[in-house]
Amino acid sequence: MSDIALIVLGSSVAAIIGIALGVMLPALAMGKAIGSALEALSRQPESEQSIMRTLFIGLAMIESLAIYCLVIILIVLFRNPLLEYVLK
Repeated sequence: MSDIALIVLGSSVAAIIGIALGVMLPALAMGKAIGSALEALSRQPESEQSIMRTLFIGLAMIESLAIYCLVIILIVLFRNPLLEYVLK
């Protein structure tokens, strides 16, 4: 195999693993956050506004991690800096 083929293969495998983890782990974190918020709501229904506001801010932060992961993986796949180094 040539150097370019190895770099493309390695980048593709790393992207597959990265997107799998980048989607799976935030999904688990979101599920845990929603479960904890529902438990807190069942214990203290009078503080619903505060719990929901905090929950939505936390969910937005978790979702941004998944989006950052997607952006980095797309950069690795479509604008791979290692290919530019090998082609010089």
